[in-house]
Amino acid sequence: MAKQLQITLKRSLIGRPETQRRTVTALGLRKLHQSVTQQDNAAIRGMVNQVSHLVEVKEIEA
Repeated sequence: MAKQLQITLKRSLIGRPETQRRTVTALGLRKLHQSVTQQDNAAIRGMVNQVSHLVEVKEIEA
């Protein structure tokens, strides 16, 4: 079974640097409290680490 990550935007992007805004958008998040499911790989983990203070992450089995 492939692992996946459920990523939820918990904090607002207002006043955040442009790099953090682009990272959140690249993860597929647009609205507050929106959740997306992404594959668990090194690229996604790196993006989540950059904006870990804005998102909540749960590991799920696919």
